[in-house]
Amino acid sequence: MEIKKGDGKFYIGDNEQNPTAEITFKPIGDDKLDVDHTYVAEELRGEGIAGKLTEKMVSHARDEGKTIKPTCPYVADKMEQTPEYQDMLAD
Repeated sequence: MEIKKGDGKFYIGDNEQNPTAEITFKPIGDDKLDVDHTYVAEELRGEGIAGKLTEKMVSHARDEGKTIKPTCPYVADKMEQTPEYQDMLAD
C-alpha cells in the first residue's frame, strides 16, 4: 500500500480529497509540526495503517529537521510508547 504526500498530509488512496487513510499536519513556526488528525477507513482498520502513517510522518519531520507536537490522541500515544520517536516530540 503506497503512502503518498499531499498538501499538509500523507495519505493512502487514489484521491487526496477522499483518502482511505490519512495523517494531517500543519507547521508551527519554523521548527515544529502539529500532527492533528489520523483517519483509517473501516475496511483497512486492524492492519497497522495508522502506525505506518505515523512512521512516515516522523520520518518526514526528521528529514525536515523538525519536531512533532502531536495534538491527535493516537499520534501522541504512539509517539510516547515508541522509544525511537521520543527524540521527535516537541517541547
